[in-house]
Order: sequence, then structure tokens, then C-alpha cells
Amino acid sequence: MKIGELTRDAVLEALAECDRLGTAEFLKTYGFKPAVKYVLVHEGKEYDSKAIAGVAHWYCQGRALTSDEFSGGKAAAAGWLLKLGFDVRTPKRNPDWVWDELVLACALLAENGWAQLDAGDKQVVELSRLLQKLPFHDKATRGDTFRNANGVARKIVDIRTCHPDNIGRLTRTNGNRLDYEVLAAFLAAPARMAAAAARIKAGLRSGELLKLPKAPLEELEEYSAPEGRILARRHLYRERNQSLRERKLAEVLGERGHLGCAVCDFDFEAKYGAHGAGYIECHHVVPLHVAGEGETRLSDLALVCANCHRMVHRTNPWLTIDELRALLAR
Repeated sequence: MKIGELTRDAVLEALAECDRLGTAEFLKTYGFKPAVKYVLVHEGKEYDSKAIAGVAHWYCQGRALTSDEFSGGKAAAAGWLLKLGFDVRTPKRNPDWVWDELVLACALLAENGWAQLDAGDKQVVELSRLLQKLPFHDKATRGDTFRNANGVARKIVDIRTCHPDNIGRLTRTNGNRLDYEVLAAFLAAPARMAAAAARIKAGLRSGELLKLPKAPLEELEEYSAPEGRILARRHLYRERNQSLRERKLAEVLGERGHLGCAVCDFDFEAKYGAHGAGYIECHHVVPLHVAGEGETRLSDLALVCANCHRMVHRTNPWLTIDELRALLAR
């Protein structure tokens, strides 16, 4: 038999082996890189066409092709698979992973002792479903394989190879700077980051996080924190709840007789007269990774001036009202 003379059964055997090993291990075992131009789509899963064709040679000719023995173009691997009736297509590039998505992937790895999880793992499948719910990527930007189980398993490999304990054990993959940064956040504050991931998952499952209005990007950047943007968006939404704000203003007026900042006691009305009457910002004092889905209480809120509000949010973790008050006193 000649190179390129494959059988459908041999290709199916190669697909089954890829499923058993997991995509990352399959590619590593046979010395292939992820497909760039063509992928084979079978039963809803995406496979690297060149690697599958190369390994299929082993099942029907007794020797697997190496990656440098043939091109991955349409005249070679893709063409051979098309002739056998397989669905071969050009992959639509999915959007890059964002911080919140990596927080969930990193949390899953940490929960499993940083061990590799394959696409067939129930936890990976469940994470895939949750990632597809996150409101960060418009439907128009999503490929057919957007955050599917194979893609999640690949990203898990990327993060694992970034782990400091991985030195010399696993071949470095195509993980990027953001993978390192999220992993660093987990290693620095594992309990806090695990709690943040749990809040995101709970909010996605209940639908609470999916109902939040979008906030301008620059505002979310001011509220940025290792826990991610979607929890910051919820935090911002709670701070701007008009009904709660009015109730908090009434409570503070009743107790103190004026609307002074809880940190520096700045009073807008005292400074600006009638123009500043009733104006002050509302801060939700419960940390992102602690704030649950329950109803916000007035005791969860503090009235602060704009300067102190920005100073609270300037560091990670955010300062408490008492910490900022002490800093000001010094």
C-alpha cells in the first residue's frame, strides 16, 4: 500500500485511540502539533486531521507516518479523509480565553490535585457547559467547537505545563501569559480563588449572573480583581441599586444626621451646598469571593466619597473601610 491509502476502519481506530489518550497525549505520543488548516469533525468532536491520518496508517499499513512525512494540506491528509467520506473542514478560530474562564479551569485543576483531566471526564464536560454560558463572547465570534470538552481539556494541559511543579515532566504547550497570571493568583491565594470560582459556578447555574446589565469596560477595570470581571460586574450592580442606595442614605441620615463619608467624613452638602445635597457613593463591603446570591442587606453597604471609593478598589484584595480609615489616619 502507498502513503495515503487509508481505510475508513483504520481512521475510526485512530479516532478511538485519540479519545482514549486524550488529544494532548495523542499528539505528543505521535509527534504532531495541533491542526491549523483542517480538522476532522466526527460525532460532534474535532480532531487534528493530519495526526489522525498519520496514525491511521499504523492501523492499516503497520507504520504510523511522522509529521514531516507529508503535508497537512488539502491534497494530503485532508484529501485522504474526504475521499473516505469524513467531515473535514477549516476550523473557525474561537476567541481567546478570558480571565474568568481561566479561573474556572484553574479551579477544576486545583480540585483534582493538578492532575490531567481528559475530554471525556464528567467534570470537564460540565465545565464546558458552564463556559458556554459566560456572557463574554458574542455568538458570532464562536466557532462550532467553542469551549467544547476537547478545547477545555487542551487548556487544562496548557495550565498544567505552567505549574512550577511541572519542571521537566510535561512538554510545554501553547499556554500564554494570562494562563501564568491566573495560575499565579491561585498559587498565591488558593482559598480565595477557589471561593471565587465557586461563586461564579453557582451564579451561572442559578442564572443570577446572566441577568446582570453590562457595565462599561473602563468601569470594570477600576473594579478589577483576581476573582474576575463577572463578579466585579455583580458587585458594581449591587452598589448602584437605587432602592438599596436610598434606604442606606435614609439609615445613615437617621443615625448621623448627615451623609458623611464612612472613611474621611467628607460631606458633599457641607462642601458644595444644595448642589451636593444627597450625593455620595455606595460601596458594597462584602468581598467578591464571599458575596453570595442572597439579598443584599443594608449592613453590606457603606457610604463613601468618590476618592475613598477609588482608594478602596485600588489594590487586590480591596481594602476594607477600617483599613482605609487607618491608612488615612497615618
